[in-house]
Amino acid sequence: MANVPPFGSRPDGRRTIRERRTRPFGPVHVRTLVPNALTVLALCAGLTAIRFALEGRFEASVVAIIVASVFDGLDGRVARLLHGSTRFGAELDSLTDFVNFGVAPVIVLYIWSLNAIGGIGWIAVLGYAVCCALRLARFNVALEDPDKPAWTGNYFVGVPAPAGALIVMLPLYLTFIDVPGIKALPIVVALHCFFVAFLMVSRIPTFSGKRMGIRIKREMVLPILLLVGLSAAVILNYPWIAFSGIALGYLASIPVSVSRYRKHLARTSSAWSPENDDLPIG
Repeated sequence: MANVPPFGSRPDGRRTIRERRTRPFGPVHVRTLVPNALTVLALCAGLTAIRFALEGRFEASVVAIIVASVFDGLDGRVARLLHGSTRFGAELDSLTDFVNFGVAPVIVLYIWSLNAIGGIGWIAVLGYAVCCALRLARFNVALEDPDKPAWTGNYFVGVPAPAGALIVMLPLYLTFIDVPGIKALPIVVALHCFFVAFLMVSRIPTFSGKRMGIRIKREMVLPILLLVGLSAAVILNYPWIAFSGIALGYLASIPVSVSRYRKHLARTSSAWSPENDDLPIG
């Protein structure tokens, strides 16, 4: 057998390990850059929220986090639409989610109110951030089980990180609509942070909405468009009332999702159960 040179191509034309490690990268298609650009914009928005909080502009901070959540919702969908999903993009998206939804919201809350109780307030910040990191890590290593019933795809395990950020900022929304006394009760804000952190790492089933049907009845088109228009009008004219309602509505939907999940579980004939397997995590 001919000796294989330490550098250079093999006699059979295949590249050596050294060549494969040092070969230049080829051109990158634009379709892979677009979703990553949206992710970077989301990261910039999340970091800017912290800057606004340091300047005392708390309404602008919340708006920046909401903008970050919009970009976060778009990047994955754009990647799938353009067939531009990459491992790099997935890792960047996960790190961005941790900053935008695990760090920025509670830093804003700390600067706004939690700093008044010192160490306890910071423990609330750390607890929420760590729970968000654990949730995202659990998502990154989760594997789909083909033996699970199809209906389990309609549920998350616990509250997803973007929804957690939306809920944890509820004290700010209420203050913006002149609900008195919330800022002066930092211990209540800290307990709220712990509660949302628990929801994120819990195994409580929550609605995912990822498998909603792509077709609707023709007669429902106009009512849905009307509802979208009215919702946009309310958000634009009364944003903090709208977001308070969305956060409270999401919390109210959790018992409903648990009830429906249990009914599905009771009807299924599969031996699978949530105690020994994971649900899809988003």
